[in-house]
Formats: sequence, structure tokens, C-alpha cells
Amino acid sequence: MDAMTETTALVEVRGLSKSFGSHAITHAVDGLDFRLARGETVGLLGESGSGKTTTGRLLLRLTEPTTGEIRFDGSDIATFRGATLRSFRSRAQLVFQNPFDALNPRFTVRQSLVEPLRNARVPRREHEARMCQALDRVHLPGVAATLEKYPHQMSGGQLQRVVLARALILNPDFIVADEPVSMLDVSVRAGILNVLREVRDTLGLTAIYISHDVALVRYVCARTMVMYRGKIVEDGPTAEIIRTPRHPYTVALIGAVPVPRVEQNREPIPIRRSDGVRPDLTIGCRFRDRCLHAHDRCAIEEPTLRNVARDHRVACHLDL
Repeated sequence: MDAMTETTALVEVRGLSKSFGSHAITHAVDGLDFRLARGETVGLLGESGSGKTTTGRLLLRLTEPTTGEIRFDGSDIATFRGATLRSFRSRAQLVFQNPFDALNPRFTVRQSLVEPLRNARVPRREHEARMCQALDRVHLPGVAATLEKYPHQMSGGQLQRVVLARALILNPDFIVADEPVSMLDVSVRAGILNVLREVRDTLGLTAIYISHDVALVRYVCARTMVMYRGKIVEDGPTAEIIRTPRHPYTVALIGAVPVPRVEQNREPIPIRRSDGVRPDLTIGCRFRDRCLHAHDRCAIEEPTLRNVARDHRVACHLDL
């Protein structure tokens, strides 16, 4: 990752932080540094409250950072105005978590898909072809009939395909998919995951998939960043992280994945139960209150990401 040059990075994040509150300040995102290569598909993995969604919103400039810089195609997105900002909005898209809330119930599919085309000032003569192409990409049959349907006339899986089609209709370079299958039945998820994987392979998008689902990032993402309390604690090839997790938090995440046979014996998940009291985030390792291996150094020195293998970095004081 460190060898990646600015010319190959579509997205580059430097010292990115986001805090909320004026008295009891919450550091949702705290000092992130990473790059996304063009065409790279990355999973952002972690439990609820780790800062994943806030990171995604920052990358799309839906939330303004407290500190730090996000560069898209070499330019600072904080400087975008007017036509430049409209161009960025077209090139960077969000796939929402809940398809039932993401679509206006009073809009037909046609109306939902034509709205981003109008906002991006795409010529009207191209609208029909763009809508049909987007629905074909997500494998929604009967395009003509689908365009005239309302959300209540469709299943959850069909709605999520429409949400994905809407994100793809402007032919973006970058997408952020926020828990794209978490609201769907297990039986429907495989179809959506296959679409996501096909989109990755055929369109060459740069993408971040935000999830707590190890199976999703394993199936779709070549690289995974593990996030805990606003920090990236592990970053590397997905297959390697799942096969040999190095950070104690990642080990616990992988250990918590359900197994098919409920009678199968399993080791206890290697993590302490949280007492709800967060350690001082300005000092030491923020995972130390739950880590089985924490020692004195963890309380006074914050670990930084260091290489433990090729393209694999971990923020931990343990001898990994």
C-alpha cells in the first residue's frame, strides 16, 4: 500500500477526523490515512459505532470533516464548488443500506432513476437508454414494466437492485456501499452479492463496502481495512486477514462469525466484555479495555500501523 503513488490513487485520505459534540466530544473518526487505487475494491469492517458510516459520508462529502484532507483524482474535495462539485457528485455515488427508506414511495422506478440524470444535466434524449442499461446491469427482468412500478410493488431484493442501479446510472468512478445487504433476507443476499461482484469485475469501479459482515467483504473485496473506535487497526489483503488475523480485535471479529453446525465446539471469543466506559482516546490503545493481551505500554502509547507482511499493516504493540 505504501508504494502506491498519487497517480494511481483515485482517493487519498490524510489525517481525516470527525468529532461530534461541544462538551462530551465523540471522536467518530480519528486521524485516518489511506489510499484507494483506481479499480480497487476495499471492505471497511467493524462493529456498530466504529466510525465506518461516518467515514463513508466524509469520503462523499456528505459530512464535513473536523480536520484532515480528502483528495479525489488529485484534488481536495473541500475546494469543489459549482460545476466541479456537480461533477464530483456524478463520479462518486452512495448505495444506501435500507432500500425501503432510500426510495421515495410516491415515485415510480422511472422517476427515481431519472432524478439523478436531471441533477447531473444529462440530455433528455439519453434518459431512456441510461435507465434501461442501469437496470440491465443489476439483472432486473422486464425493464419496461419495472420502470412503472412503485416501491410497494417490489420485493426487498428488487428494491436494492433499483438502489444499486440508481447509483450506477451516472457511470461513476467511485461508490460507497453502506451495508448493502444487511436489510435483506439471507436467501436474497447471494443474488445481490453476485451483482456486486459482477459490477466490480465489469465496470472497474473503485469501491468501499462498509460492513460488519465478514462473508460480504470476503466475497466482494480484495482488500480489507478493520476499524475500531474511529481508527484503522488492520489493513491488508482480505484473504490473508480472514485466514490469519493479526490484531486482537480482528481475531475476535473472525471468531464471532457463526458456524453452520450449532453443536460444533468453539473456543471462547478472545475479547473482554465492555463495561461501557471508553478509555481516554487521546492516550494509549483504545482497544486495551477489551484486549486479553493488554500491558503497560498499551495504556501510555498509541500503536501506529506497521508492516507485518507485504501490504499487510497492523496497529498493535504485540510482537506480531
